[in-house]
Amino acid sequence: MVCYLPKSKSRFKLEMIMNSVDVLMRQAIIEKIFPGAQLLISHEGTILFNEAYGLANIYTGQIVKRNTVFDLASLTKPLATTLAVMRLIQQGKLRLDHPLSSVISDFNNTPKADIQISHLLYHSSGLPDYRPYYLDIGRLPVELRKDALRKRLIAEPLISEIGKKMLYSDIGFMTLEWVIEQLSGRKLNRFVKEQIYDDLGIENLFFINQDHYVPDFDYAATELCPWRQMVLNGAVHDDNAYVMGGVGGHAGLFGTAESVHRIVLELLKAFHGHIKDQSFRPDLVRLFFKKIDSNERVLGFDVPSHVGSSCGDLFARDTTVGHLGFTGTSFWMDLQQQVIVILLTNRIHPSRNNDQIKKFRPLIHNMVMKQLR
Repeated sequence: MVCYLPKSKSRFKLEMIMNSVDVLMRQAIIEKIFPGAQLLISHEGTILFNEAYGLANIYTGQIVKRNTVFDLASLTKPLATTLAVMRLIQQGKLRLDHPLSSVISDFNNTPKADIQISHLLYHSSGLPDYRPYYLDIGRLPVELRKDALRKRLIAEPLISEIGKKMLYSDIGFMTLEWVIEQLSGRKLNRFVKEQIYDDLGIENLFFINQDHYVPDFDYAATELCPWRQMVLNGAVHDDNAYVMGGVGGHAGLFGTAESVHRIVLELLKAFHGHIKDQSFRPDLVRLFFKKIDSNERVLGFDVPSHVGSSCGDLFARDTTVGHLGFTGTSFWMDLQQQVIVILLTNRIHPSRNNDQIKKFRPLIHNMVMKQLR
């Protein structure tokens, strides 16, 4: 078990956190809530708990280690796409109120012309949640797929009025990927690596571009995919991202718990103004994290739902941000109490039909907060 605590902190408190949380995690493995997992807890920037559990691959017997890389799924939205938007705003290349048509001329004279960048980040653009584009696009030669996807994004009908309804949308973040590439002149994966991750010295947070290379790491396997007819290991689970070479604005990011913590901690530091190099401008981070009325989203991030939140009942409702990933990943950050909990699992290995994690997430987060208090 790996834990870190300065001498000034109570060793007894650390042991209580270790024991109670550890018991819950081990029980989750026994009850097959997920085959494997890694849990990382930090408070005020200090890692209190960082432990790996269970199997990364049930077929090979590979165990989860501290350096196991997980398919982060929709954590891509806040930790890659949203941060890329932040960086473009800091560079003066983009504003939250920019209409889509002002960035991408292809949307001129379409119902989507007046969608603002903020609408896409809030999931209030009027776009649908999901479409299985991969079924058609996957039949095309690789070099034709991006153009084919973007033609579909242009043609995709709105299902509600712009700005009137929040509907979590992969398609909105596919569109944001296009915005980022249009303004930066680089693919999303290159932009976030060069402009954000490299600047912060974060190595184990990356996209797997299937067209070029698969980095040599220990991966947590995901689904026995009925479409690809194979156990996915080191290949993105999301089918729409997969046919696009592994890179999408909505999915495709891989990483370790420690690398997720590094980037989330930078945001926490920026929120409190405790940064030196201005990687993330404090006023911009506060703007993105500002909760409006009863919304269950801030710009690019989730906030705790009013009933049955995955972060339990003890994270502050108005000062907590985070996100979930379909593969069984999550992070939650209480901005005021400065608590970060990162839970990475392969709950869809070998099947997505295992949804027991929905009941487990609130339990583990409540236990963490009870012990910290």
